Amino acid sequence: MPHETTFDSARDRAGGPSGTETSARAVASHEIPDAMRHDVGLLVGLLGQVLAEYGADGLLDDVERLRGLTIEALEDPDGTALAAAEELVESFSAERAKEVARAFTCYFLLANLAEEQHRIRSLRERDGSVPLAEQQPSDSVAAAFARLADEVGREEAERRLQELRFHPVLTAHPTEARRNAISSSVRRVGELLDERDDPRLGTRAREENTRRMLEEIDNMWRTAQLRVSSPSPLDEVRNALAVFDSSFSRVFSAAYRRMDDWLQGEDRGTRAPVAPAFIRLGSWIGGDRDGNPNVTAQVTRAAVAQAADRALAELAARTRRVGTALTVDDRYATASADLTALWNRQRQLSEELTTAAAEHSPNEPHRQVLLAVAARLDATRSRDADLAYGRPDELVADLRVVQDSLAGAGARRAAYGDLQELIWQVQTFGFHLAELEVRQHSKVHTQTLQWLEDPDSVERMAVPGEEVIETFRAIAAVQQRYGVDAARRYIVSFTTSAQNLADVYTLAERALGSPEEAPVLDVVPLFETYEDLQNAPRILEEMLEIPAVQRRLEQTGRRLEVMLGYSDSAKDVGPVAATLALYEAQERIAAWAQRHGILLTQFHGRGGALGRGGGPANRAILAQPPHSVDLRFKVTEQGEVISARYGNPEIALRHIEQVAAATLMASAPSTQERNARAAERFADLAARMDAVSRERFDALVGAEGFAPWFAEVTPQDEVGLLAIGSRPAKRGLSVESLEDLRAIPWNFAWSQARINLTGWYGLGSALEAVGDAELLRAAYAEWPLFRALIDNIEMSLAKTDRRIAERYLALGDRDDLAALVLEELDLTTKWVLEITGQERLLQDHRVLGRAVELRNPYVDALSLLQLRALRTLRSDAVEELDEAALRDQRNLLLITLKGVAAGLQNTG
Repeated sequence: MPHETTFDSARDRAGGPSGTETSARAVASHEIPDAMRHDVGLLVGLLGQVLAEYGADGLLDDVERLRGLTIEALEDPDGTALAAAEELVESFSAERAKEVARAFTCYFLLANLAEEQHRIRSLRERDGSVPLAEQQPSDSVAAAFARLADEVGREEAERRLQELRFHPVLTAHPTEARRNAISSSVRRVGELLDERDDPRLGTRAREENTRRMLEEIDNMWRTAQLRVSSPSPLDEVRNALAVFDSSFSRVFSAAYRRMDDWLQGEDRGTRAPVAPAFIRLGSWIGGDRDGNPNVTAQVTRAAVAQAADRALAELAARTRRVGTALTVDDRYATASADLTALWNRQRQLSEELTTAAAEHSPNEPHRQVLLAVAARLDATRSRDADLAYGRPDELVADLRVVQDSLAGAGARRAAYGDLQELIWQVQTFGFHLAELEVRQHSKVHTQTLQWLEDPDSVERMAVPGEEVIETFRAIAAVQQRYGVDAARRYIVSFTTSAQNLADVYTLAERALGSPEEAPVLDVVPLFETYEDLQNAPRILEEMLEIPAVQRRLEQTGRRLEVMLGYSDSAKDVGPVAATLALYEAQERIAAWAQRHGILLTQFHGRGGALGRGGGPANRAILAQPPHSVDLRFKVTEQGEVISARYGNPEIALRHIEQVAAATLMASAPSTQERNARAAERFADLAARMDAVSRERFDALVGAEGFAPWFAEVTPQDEVGLLAIGSRPAKRGLSVESLEDLRAIPWNFAWSQARINLTGWYGLGSALEAVGDAELLRAAYAEWPLFRALIDNIEMSLAKTDRRIAERYLALGDRDDLAALVLEELDLTTKWVLEITGQERLLQDHRVLGRAVELRNPYVDALSLLQLRALRTLRSDAVEELDEAALRDQRNLLLITLKGVAAGLQNTG
């Protein structure tokens, strides 16, 4: 059997792993591709070298001993090896415990890189090599379009393609668990790893590559893994802008190009594009003030200004690059009359500017015009009113003149090459880069209106009234400077009535003095709790009676957005009932919109964790009710999800293609008929699962003393100490109440305890109550929603470890609650295996299964270190610790929080 990589590369090359592997782990080890095995061996071997060079006596040996015991423990029925691993962890000094935890955390960061590189390698190998007939419509735009054209005709398919819209919205709650400094090192190691795939790399270049890798890994090891302080909202803005620089600015236009090339076939690059600029980027970073006092009106203005500056700088630079390369001589591509007229207008704006362009580009009129356009973009960025563009569509109009002139002169490849990608970029990002969305809790608006009427009637303001009012003035200022699209959506958290929406329009008018001066607003209701999801259609019906809403519908062609919250609904009633409630809400909202002739976009507030609606986006799209997607998919992207999906341009391109394909296919008659038919056939099954799962979930979270017990058996309190975001972990209440605990730490804490309760609890009881295995297997085969639910829960269960979970549950003194959790875990696992027909979890998901199987023992090591810290912090002896010893325990705990998050690839 091929050997398993250890931290000590020399020891690896000499022999196999310490201890024995379980059969599932052995299978997973066999399935590792050779190239990926080599990458893991290289990276972790270099880490071992760095640890040895670090000079801490016995560190590498301690790491290896713990690693060997946790692997052995997987096949040890009596728990001897795991007990020995616990004893080893307890024997470590405080400093050694932190060093070992840091070593395992670094291992995961490097292992993640190796997996990512293998995925990139696989994407490159299959790119263009799979015949169209063998491509799946669910993840290939070409196959999706071909299938759609077969069903509705080519002309109708092309019309639908023009309406396609994917709208990812970046959020900052939380940012990734790892520090930016660590992320930068990881990114540089990834670039070096990718460099090694170049077959042209010679021996000396490879040796230099290895030296630089060692330097980066050494730097990663020696960099403190804990932030000294939480990032500010503007730090989070800068983090998001870094993703724009590294990925978004190139990937989006590349996605359009790939789609257009396929649609155009042999004519690609010589005809006007068929593919639309179907992506719009949104952001809550610097706009989401719900429960975050650090996001102020001043922060919102600064967030838009930073994003706009980055967008304009990139547009100016790209325009200059395209213009500089456009050396088409007038003798071979004569300028059109419109181009000459545009040049004359530019000369009237600035003789100095056009003279410089003409001197650098004699007899190259298209180049001259584009260089002048680039100069005008510089002026737009510096706010030179005489030369600045007023709106992005003015820029697009000028670029179209250049394009039409080139095409008319026969230079069609120049017209529809880089210049077209520049046009796509303007259409996608405008001058603002991302459409900033403001979000605030409905109660804040109610309280502010009361304060405006009678300041003395409000004893304690949740948010100062002046700050609420100033937010609307900030939106107005942003719109005046950057255009309405820069910030026009205002999301109302916990919308419970139409009055909550009317309040926003009233406040905007009060803030600016009149309806005419108020900013343009699309007020978006956010339905989060189970009850609010049930009431959504009624609230929307009442919303249509608001005069401001009626006016806005007339202005937008009856377009409307509705947001659905996955996090709080799951925390409210459990994952099963929440999934079914969200499906029903989407179905009813879509029907309501059709009755009123409204062009609806349902905005999905999903997170990375499965308890927050996580999981593969394309499968989720294809499981939605008929007409609930209708060619428009809008979704929140946060924390580690942003990095995982968009951090690498090639992976980002693949993700975008899968989302676009699924969004197209969701409108296909076959997809809608299948989902409608399945929902009808399995309606009784859904009702039974809903009732039983909610009852089971309520019995647990509604039990007396559950909240403090939850805080005792998970690192819930300590999650709030982890400086991973600007937003507090709680809205203000203690753990005596779960109502005010945010959904992210709720998910994060359960995943850290290796229980992942938020992803599966209640399903086992629901399936047991149904009891009909044949019916359940039929639902799994025929009902996409049920299949996605089971597959996501299978993943959640695979990341759960009963042996480790028992140790966390033992931290509390409620055997009854612990028994409920473990019984439900066993029942859920039993039924998932029964339905999927597998002997072990993820057996049929080779790539996913091998990753989880191989990671788990390393996560176990970190969990044991975390348990050591938690036992100390939960014990009476904690009062006897001096400040330094207490700090050591907390730091160990926080390091393991980051390590487990890296190992499970999830924060919340």
